[in-house]
Amino acid sequence: MRGYAQNPPEPDPSVPRLNLPQVWGYIWPYLWAYKARVIIALLALLAAKGASLTMPWALKHIIDGVDRSLQPEIVLPVAFLLFYGFLRFGSVFFGELRDALFSRVTERAMRRIGLRVFEHLHQLELNFHLSRQTGGISRDIERGTTAISFLMRFLMFNIVPTLFEIIMVAVIFTLAFSPWYALIILVAVSIYIGFTVLTTEWRTRFVREANQADSSTNTRAVDSLLNYETVKYFNNERFEANTYDSFLAQWESAKLKNRLSLLALNSGQALIIALAITGMMFMATQSVIDKEMTLGDLAMVNAYMIQLFIPLNFLGFVYREMRRALADLENMLGLLQRAPRITDRENASPLVIENGEVHFRHVHFGYHKDRPILKDLSFRVAAGHRVAIVGASGAGKSTIARLLYRFYDIDEGRIEIDGQDIRSVTLDSLRKAIAVVPQDTVLFNTSIRENIAYGNPTAPEEAIDRAIRMAHLDDFIASLPNGDKTLVGERGLKVSGGEKQRIAIARVLLKGAPILIFDEATSALDSRAEAAILSAIREVSAGHTSLVIAHRLSTIVDADQILVLDDGKLVEQGSHHQLLQQQGRYARLWALQQSAQD
Repeated sequence: MRGYAQNPPEPDPSVPRLNLPQVWGYIWPYLWAYKARVIIALLALLAAKGASLTMPWALKHIIDGVDRSLQPEIVLPVAFLLFYGFLRFGSVFFGELRDALFSRVTERAMRRIGLRVFEHLHQLELNFHLSRQTGGISRDIERGTTAISFLMRFLMFNIVPTLFEIIMVAVIFTLAFSPWYALIILVAVSIYIGFTVLTTEWRTRFVREANQADSSTNTRAVDSLLNYETVKYFNNERFEANTYDSFLAQWESAKLKNRLSLLALNSGQALIIALAITGMMFMATQSVIDKEMTLGDLAMVNAYMIQLFIPLNFLGFVYREMRRALADLENMLGLLQRAPRITDRENASPLVIENGEVHFRHVHFGYHKDRPILKDLSFRVAAGHRVAIVGASGAGKSTIARLLYRFYDIDEGRIEIDGQDIRSVTLDSLRKAIAVVPQDTVLFNTSIRENIAYGNPTAPEEAIDRAIRMAHLDDFIASLPNGDKTLVGERGLKVSGGEKQRIAIARVLLKGAPILIFDEATSALDSRAEAAILSAIREVSAGHTSLVIAHRLSTIVDADQILVLDDGKLVEQGSHHQLLQQQGRYARLWALQQSAQD
């Protein structure tokens, strides 16, 4: 069996391309929030760099102090030895102190940015979450927060300090030896930086391709594991393995391109450094032979070259990693730059519930402009009444619930609660006033009690116990060895459909909203479970304005009013008996379902 035919992953054109000034502007507020720590860390950095720059000079005096050609009577240069040891310790100590001080800044920034992305994702509209790829998004966030930490640390403590060190070494060579040493350094550094920038820009597209392949691979793995039962039902383990392997093959190919381009970059950098060191050592050695320099001077030149080119080589690594970090950061910041489509109006006020009456007035809506779902729909749900909505699949029943909860905004018309247009009130107050029992209740992988408490996390224990009793969950919980502390499993797979719906009803009870929506809450249950859930729904609905979306007509015969939808239009309305007497679409649906049960 073949896996899906996969095209190479293409970068998302909606994801913004970033440069360093943009990123610096983004992370600067997080740095400046801890300005005292940042300033002290910079002082520690200067102390570490000062110690490093002084060590070769101290080493020169130690060597010259034991050179018989300069001093026939050798005297151990104790002062310089102790000073050299102090500098060696100081360069490490101040570097570690800098890291310790700055780590709090980076970790807090990662925390705040991660929280900001998490909150932003919850603010995005339902349509985004229906089309999202959870595995890829989680990997984008993980890479993005890591990239922020990397950029904060290395922008502050590697790029600028290394450039400063290059300039200082060039000045020291000019003053102590010859301008030719400084010229070689500056030419080599210029060529090195130019080569690094150009080559890294060239290979950044391979980094993006590898990131895209990595996200796609993770997305496919998560999707397959979440649908474990479906895979097993159709014996498609091999199909899933082949499909996953096709994604891994793309990732492998992208990583190979990445690795080969890195080989070219590292080799070119090594060649530039080798040529510069060879040229400078040739000049220094010749000067020693000509007695223009001492052995200490030669050691000093060598030490400075090592001290210079090791961080320069590291600077190349840092620049490469910065470009990779920018590519990692692009997807995460792309999420942050995605503006929510459903938001509060500028002058939005809290919803004021007086009776809980719901009114749809000439509502038009379509998920796509060329495919309308609801067409001039008008109806009223009186306060405290239970209204059912029925119709064929695709008639727009569940869409009504989504529009009332304002997961989407309507194209035309008005939806009112107690005379207030729901678009003119705050989303928070609107959604607090509505509680939903969905068709497919998805539970968190925690205990039964914690899932119920999710309806109102601040509710007292007595209120949770009361919700359990009202949802008729107490007998079920009593039969479990761990009671309400029993874990329900991922997505609630360890409890039956009926018990999941009872948990959902208990959660709705705990929320205490005046308006209730039951979105085909019994469609997946057997007759016995359905009867029990219906009884619980009737009890819960008492005194509330309730909207019941149903497929099986037998579940809503006692509704105060029944609305019959067809192709997004209201074609009939009335009580069960009134609609049967009309001998219209509802009567035909009723007869069809009754005959199917016989």
